[in-house]
Amino acid sequence: MIVKNAMLLAASALCLSACGSLDRISKIGSEPEMTKIENPVAQQDYQPVSLPMPTPNATIQQPNSLWDGSRQTFFKDQRASQVGDIITVLIDVKDKAELDNESKRSRASSENAGMDNLLGLETKLNQYLPEAVDNTSLAALDADSSHVGKGSVGREEKITLKMAAIVTQKLPNGNMVLHGRQEIRVNFEKRILGLDGVIRPEDISVDNTISYDKIAEARIAYGGEGQISDVQQPRYGQQLYDVIFPF
Repeated sequence: MIVKNAMLLAASALCLSACGSLDRISKIGSEPEMTKIENPVAQQDYQPVSLPMPTPNATIQQPNSLWDGSRQTFFKDQRASQVGDIITVLIDVKDKAELDNESKRSRASSENAGMDNLLGLETKLNQYLPEAVDNTSLAALDADSSHVGKGSVGREEKITLKMAAIVTQKLPNGNMVLHGRQEIRVNFEKRILGLDGVIRPEDISVDNTISYDKIAEARIAYGGEGQISDVQQPRYGQQLYDVIFPF
C-alpha cells in the first residue's frame, strides 16, 4: 500500500511538473507578461478587511465656525482620505538577527547479574549451555548514549524603496485599507512588489507619505519572475525528493 501511494504521488507530481514544463516551454524566448491593471476590489479572491475597532466619534461643529473637526488643516488637505486616493509608502526595512544554541546530553548505565549458589543447580548450567559458565557473571548489560546539538542563525535584511498604494476601503473608525502592486520588467526578468495593510489618517505626513512601520497588518512582498528567478529555484525533481525522502 505504501509503495502504491508513493507511485501515485510520484505520478501526480510528474503530471503537474509536465503541465508546468509545457507552460514554461511555450514561453521560451518571450518576455515575462505584465499583469493588467484591474480593480482589486473586483477580483475574485478579494476579501474585505474586518477588524475590531472603537465606536466612531461624532463630528461636532461649533456654530458660526468655519472649522470642521474632521479636517486636519484649515486649508484644503491634499492627503489621502477617501477610497481611490493614492498615497506613497516609504519602505526602509533593516532587520538583523543572531542566534546561537548548543546542547549536550550523555547517559551511561551498566547492569551485572550472577548466581553463585542456588541449591546446587548452578553447577548444572553447563549441561544446557554449549560453553563453560561463570556463575558470578551470568548476565551483563551496558548502555551508553550521547547527543550533541549545535545551531546558529544569522540573518540580515535591508530593503529601501518607495511605492504608491491606493486606498481600497475606509473603515467605520476612519482607518483606511491600502493595496499596492508594482511590476518592473528589465529584459527577461520581472520584479514584483506588493503591499497591503491598514493605516490611520493622522499618521500620513503633509507630503502624503507614510512609513511602513505605521502600517498595521502589513503584508510586504518583493519577488520576481523570469530567467534569473527560475535558475535560483531547485528543480522540480529535487523539490519532490526533498518532500518524500524520510531521512
